[in-house]
Amino acid sequence: MGRLTFSINLTLDGCLAHDVGIADDETLALFTGMLRDCGAMLWGRDTYEMMESAWPPIAAGEQEAAASEREWATVLETKPKYVVSSTRRDFTWTNTHLLTGELGTAVRRLKEATPAGVLVGSGRLAVALDRLDLVDEYRFLVHPRIAGHGPTLFSDGLRQTRRLELISTRPLSNGVVDVHYRRAD
Repeated sequence: MGRLTFSINLTLDGCLAHDVGIADDETLALFTGMLRDCGAMLWGRDTYEMMESAWPPIAAGEQEAAASEREWATVLETKPKYVVSSTRRDFTWTNTHLLTGELGTAVRRLKEATPAGVLVGSGRLAVALDRLDLVDEYRFLVHPRIAGHGPTLFSDGLRQTRRLELISTRPLSNGVVDVHYRRAD
């Protein structure tokens, strides 16, 4: 069974807003490496639609982009993408699939079918999955910013404290720190 890894950018105050972090070649290269190593992506509808509006034209060469952006978009294009949505049923982006049925059961099936693991990159969805004890690892890129506004990590809380084991830390030259934890409980 593959691991479910919650991976996301966040600021020092826990803000998940996508527009307050550092989006440079170094952070994109790190996420591209994670994407290459996983078997699939899992998103909620809002995150999926944000990604769907940005990356397919870059992967297709229809939009100007930096080499690091094009590489990320190209790898993303080939990966299976699963979406949790109660309102959207039609997906035209390559390799996109609706995850159906009860959330816990559907995600357990996805983990079993994806030995290379699944990256979940939607904050609210990841918290819902964490409440179901389905998140195995956390991979956060902590940006040297204090946003002071916006959605924050675990703002709705969890039922219990999570004990984590540190797998690795890696500071990037831009001040971002890549932290990787695995559940210890």
